Amino acid sequence: MKNGSISAERVLSKLDEFLYKNDYSSAERHLLYWLSEARNNKDCKTEILVRNELMGLYRKLGKKEQALDTVSAVLRKIEEMNLQNQVGSATTYLNCATVYKAFGMADKAVPLFEKARAIYDKELAPNDDRFGGLYNNMALALMDLKRFKEANELYEKAISVMKNKPNGALEVAITLLNMANAAEYEFGLSEADEKISDCLKKAEELLDNFPKKDGYYAFVCEKCASVFGYYGHFFYESELKERARRIYEGN
Repeated sequence: MKNGSISAERVLSKLDEFLYKNDYSSAERHLLYWLSEARNNKDCKTEILVRNELMGLYRKLGKKEQALDTVSAVLRKIEEMNLQNQVGSATTYLNCATVYKAFGMADKAVPLFEKARAIYDKELAPNDDRFGGLYNNMALALMDLKRFKEANELYEKAISVMKNKPNGALEVAITLLNMANAAEYEFGLSEADEKISDCLKKAEELLDNFPKKDGYYAFVCEKCASVFGYYGHFFYESELKERARRIYEGN
């Protein structure tokens, strides 16, 4: 195998198969195999790609040590390759920041989100899909730091970007639930009740009317279910989990 010859499509398509079935053990083995192949063949592009996917997997599985080790490794690789100002590296910064946020390290996450945002602002169109994920995830970290005004501005920006995109309704639903949580965090449950109810109602409508019931829809249903349950919507929480189960099992 020659340097740089690993097919990203091959790596990602098989990974998608495992993730669609929630087969996380196989997904990890698959990624670790291709990480080894990439390193052995000095294929830095594929190494960075695989480490990005590993970060996300370890974050999802709550494997803090492995996730943080992967963050450190991929940031070193970007610096070694002098790729700090590329769009692809901005996405990696976003992924690394999301790992930090997930493990209670918002103070380390925000500077990486800011680096990603600076590159995106320079290189991408203002309505590019990638801004939606950046704004949403950065807002979550800002909420942890009690920077409420900045966070809410980013949630509104995320909705503006994503509302007319493919799968955008699902992203908007997630953002609305984030805004419900943000309102509670800032004002308290009683004071934020009206805002929370409005956000939940709008999110439910988007989820119910979304036409494409695929693996990503199942993932979003799972992600949203616990928020509805937290606010006492137990029937709808069960309904979303059941939708996801049926999709994963092919029913």
